[in-house]
Amino acid sequence: MNQTKIDKNKVVIVLPAYNASKTLKRTLAEIPQRYAAHVILVDDASIDNTVEIAKEAGIQVFQHQINRGYGGNQKTCFKHALAMDADVVVLLHPDHQYDASVVPNLVQPIINNEADAVMGSRMLGGHPLEGGMPWWKYTANIFLTAIANIVFRRYLSEIHSGFRAYSRKYLETVRFEDNSNDFVFDTEIIAQGMACDLFFREIPIVTRYFPEASSINFFRSVKYGFGILFELKRFYLHQQGLFSFQKYYPKNLGG
Repeated sequence: MNQTKIDKNKVVIVLPAYNASKTLKRTLAEIPQRYAAHVILVDDASIDNTVEIAKEAGIQVFQHQINRGYGGNQKTCFKHALAMDADVVVLLHPDHQYDASVVPNLVQPIINNEADAVMGSRMLGGHPLEGGMPWWKYTANIFLTAIANIVFRRYLSEIHSGFRAYSRKYLETVRFEDNSNDFVFDTEIIAQGMACDLFFREIPIVTRYFPEASSINFFRSVKYGFGILFELKRFYLHQQGLFSFQKYYPKNLGG
């Protein structure tokens, strides 16, 4: 990657954290040095010592006094990153599930003006089950992504990965503040980008599954799955002109 382009584009890595004390140091250690200068952590009212570890590591910390949920945490992450004049914002979970060393691959298409958002895909990585993904998550991932592709009329190999990069343009265009505070936020922000005709790229990633890594259980996953289907239905109705939802309009337009 052209180092001059990197230097001209401020990359901010945001860590939405909840009880990440056991994995935070390992996550930070994998971030390439040239991207380590601008890392922020938003703590969602953890009950462990996540905040203390983050401060000891020298990264900037913002705290929620009450738990706002995964989507609510991302909203705070993105607002602070934009306030820091970020040109590219990388979403990285601090649970060490994702390999932070591939951050350069995530940001390169945005820096090169080839994409507005870049998604890490476990499906392109080729070995999600070998990496420890439960079979039922793998099956649901493929099913829900296939439906999303039909509704969006654009192809992504996966819509569920939490390892992503967004351009400043993307986050200033979509109304991410209007989204859920729960896990379905990840799908909503993709749907908004699709509705605003923003451009996506994907890169292959691998994911680690181990006891300390955060993961929603089967019943929360079922709720998440129905939330995605509801979101896709709403997006379809909006795109067909049957209903109008303000959340899908760019920020500079009314709904």
